[in-house]
Amino acid sequence: MRRVRRMLYSLTFITAASWAGISLLAFVFQGRLIFYPEKQLMAEPLDIGLAFEEVWLETPDDITIHGWYIPHPSPRATTLFFHGNAGNISHRLDTLRLLHDLGLSVLIIDYRGYGQSEGRPSESGTYLDAEAAWRHLTVTLGIKPEEIIVMGRSLGAAVAIQLAERYTPGLLVAESAFTSIPAMARRLYPYLPVRLISRIHYPSIDRIANVRCPVLVVHSPEDEIIPFEFGEALYARASAPKRFLRISGDHNSGFMMSDVAYRLGLDEFITSAGQ
Repeated sequence: MRRVRRMLYSLTFITAASWAGISLLAFVFQGRLIFYPEKQLMAEPLDIGLAFEEVWLETPDDITIHGWYIPHPSPRATTLFFHGNAGNISHRLDTLRLLHDLGLSVLIIDYRGYGQSEGRPSESGTYLDAEAAWRHLTVTLGIKPEEIIVMGRSLGAAVAIQLAERYTPGLLVAESAFTSIPAMARRLYPYLPVRLISRIHYPSIDRIANVRCPVLVVHSPEDEIIPFEFGEALYARASAPKRFLRISGDHNSGFMMSDVAYRLGLDEFITSAGQ
């Protein structure tokens, strides 16, 4: 019995130590679990026939970030687009073409640490990067806030929601969005003490309730990364006027797989809001 008892104690100790070790690693290397930047740009808007301008912006904490501005000859509005957590702006040419075809000028930026932008990615850093982009549109280019559509996909939706809460744009589009990073972590790592170790939060579920412009939430029931119910929860918390666009397809290519339905949904929302 003593031998069995010692074995049980040893197994309990090993299990607890392993759990504590994994939790510590998740705490220390949290950024690497969330941000997946790529430095090399694979293409540019000219490759798909879109004229563009290189944009270099200084953030409030003196980081230089890079982006592209794709002007439309007769824009109905200007979209400030925030991409997801992987790759860089060169992987979003399909989105740039789609938005341009809808009659929109577009500013897309790489967060710090992505593409040609300086620095290392962080939650607070993405907010500062978004602020620099907003100031470029509203101050440098003189575009009125009500003529700007703030749009984000996946991680970018969390950045877009934070910006729309702070500065009221004409419209907010939150696509394939999560409610918060801890909520995502609880689903992916149910065995970890998420509340204790979370350093990155992106609390979109709290912020979207404070947004005071029309909101479009876009999500697919087939999203294999961010559950459809997260999009439903964000929509429920958003204030009117608001719309929910149900698309099809997986997390990364749902907007392309939905094609006409996605384009029409965006177009109708923009038109209904007077853009």
